[in-house]
Amino acid sequence: MRRNPAGVAGAALLTMLLFPIYWMIASSVTPESRLFQSPPLVPSTLSLDHYRALFDERDFLIPIRNSLVVAAMTTIVVLPVATLCAYALARLRFRGRALLLALILAVSMFPQISIVPPLYLILRELRLLDTYPGLVLPYVTFSAPLAVWLLTGFFRQLSPELEEAAMLDGASRVRALWDVVLPLAAPGVATAAILTFLYCWNEFLFALSFMLGPDRYTVPVAVTLFRGRYQVPWGQVLAATVVATIPVALVVLAFQRRIVAGLSAGASKG
Repeated sequence: MRRNPAGVAGAALLTMLLFPIYWMIASSVTPESRLFQSPPLVPSTLSLDHYRALFDERDFLIPIRNSLVVAAMTTIVVLPVATLCAYALARLRFRGRALLLALILAVSMFPQISIVPPLYLILRELRLLDTYPGLVLPYVTFSAPLAVWLLTGFFRQLSPELEEAAMLDGASRVRALWDVVLPLAAPGVATAAILTFLYCWNEFLFALSFMLGPDRYTVPVAVTLFRGRYQVPWGQVLAATVVATIPVALVVLAFQRRIVAGLSAGASKG
């Protein structure tokens, strides 16, 4: 039987990528006493003690709630702003459009660690430390450029004739955008929303710097700060990682085609 080298290489690569995830899940249901004794690939004894401790002792629902609230608020703010900005860059003719888009993208490439101190001082003066808005504002700044880039590519792919016809019939540009362009650009808008949500869900540095107590910690911060009396409770850390990965995995699997389409459109037309 002849083997396809590309298929074999693809299967090997997929195994390499998925094995750490499998090991994480298997270790999260392995008793603590077996974690450091070379646990087998298939655990002989399954234990949910780590998950019970996660929600009974750690109250892990609070970080999940915080991450959901912050990610949802950021996405709600970013989408309309990025949509209007991207539409202007794609349709309006003015000098410096390319430079403006490059400057917007440069914001997202700026190292976050270099602006944490001034942002901390600003948020402290505004009394926004340890609050949801105090975390949403930096998130909007760093997630909006990617959304603008993706949506600009989508709007440039759409033919302007439909909205021009609507404007000839008496519709304003805003009405043409709302009734004609946005329904056609729905896949792009959904892609921008998904990537914005995922960025906020996984972000660590700002959440660690601007959220000062466990009642406001997001999931990445809460997992990082897990501590035991004498050692790090690795079983609970692995269980928390599994729980935190489930929403991200579900979103990516459900909308992977739109994410790829959004990145392709932005790369080809942005």
